[in-house]
Order: sequence, then structure tokens, then C-alpha cells
Amino acid sequence: MSNFLYIFSKLRYNLFMRCLLCQNWSLPIICHRCRETLLVPELNRRVLDDGLSVYSFYRYQEIAPLLKTKHTYLGYRIYTLLARQAFALFTKRFQFDVTVGIVPVDGIPKGDYAHTAILAKALETKYLRACYRALPARYDVTYSAKSREYRKNHPRGFIFQGKCTEKVILVDDIVTTGTTLMEAARAVEAGGAKALFALTLANASDL
Repeated sequence: MSNFLYIFSKLRYNLFMRCLLCQNWSLPIICHRCRETLLVPELNRRVLDDGLSVYSFYRYQEIAPLLKTKHTYLGYRIYTLLARQAFALFTKRFQFDVTVGIVPVDGIPKGDYAHTAILAKALETKYLRACYRALPARYDVTYSAKSREYRKNHPRGFIFQGKCTEKVILVDDIVTTGTTLMEAARAVEAGGAKALFALTLANASDL
């Protein structure tokens, strides 16, 4: 009986839930109607100062409340849904005939899962292979609400440890100033690979 109660407690959010956006009854955490009307991705390209192209699918303001769940118990499900919603558009637009590594831009882990690993997994196809833990950060630096100058002076110290492929795509949830992605691209190239471009869920360039 105790096992049943434990399992039921884990499932109760699936069985009795309202859509987070419209509050109508929905088994998925965000209902199909809201996904098709409020979370429609649009592919946008941004070029960073070092020439790295970053493709994003939402403006930050459009999905900010959802992104802020990353370190909560809802974060895993929300990030999984956003990744599938956004990256389905990417896989339709971009075709590969050679193996390319998907490298999550990892910080110091916080919580029970790595949100960038969820994004990498959602991108996997025949020729796109996730390279988990390939780009760990040495320093736990928080950039939220920090200036561009602060970000430049406080690097995360990425070390590229991936041996999966010679060409990789970087993946992160948000691009703001681009400092993190540019540092990650430099680390990848220092490790002997080539960062083709980066993918993020949201572009926060206007923050």
C-alpha cells in the first residue's frame, strides 16, 4: 500500500492538472491549443561579435515565466516540451548527411537534471548526436542581471572534453549578450573541434 501511495503522489500532477497557460483541464502540462497558438516557434538568426551564428526560436519575453522554472520540479517537463516544440522546426529546416555533435553548454549543475542536456536530447537524429558532459564549466558564475563587462571579466572556464565529432552545434536555453556562447565556441576550437553555430530556445538581446 505504501508503494502505491508513493507512486500516486508522483503521478498526481499528471492526473489532475490544468494547463499552465490557459488554466483549462489538460493532461499535458501545457495543452495542445496553447502549444499551437501561444508557443509557435519562429526561427531567427543572430550573429555574435566573433561571427558565431545563433539560431533562436522565441523572444525571451514570450516564454520567460516558463524558462524560469528550470530549477523547479516542473522544469524538466516544461523544458522537454519547449525543446520538442522549437527544435521540430530546426530539424525541418536543416538537413545533415554527416555526423555532427550536439554539445550542451553546461554550467555547474543545480538540481536533479541539466536543462541543456534536455535540449540536446530533443535534437538527436540519425546524424545529430548528443555529446553530454563534453563542455563542463570550472567556475560557478551567475550572469543574471549582470552587465556585459561583468560577464567578460568573469568567465566560466569551459573545458571541451568531447571526442564525439569534429563538428559540433552548441545548445543553450538563452542567449543574452552572447558572452557564454562565444567562450564555449573558443573552448571547443581549443579542444580541436569546430563550432558550426549555436541553438537557443530564446533570444534575450534586448534585456
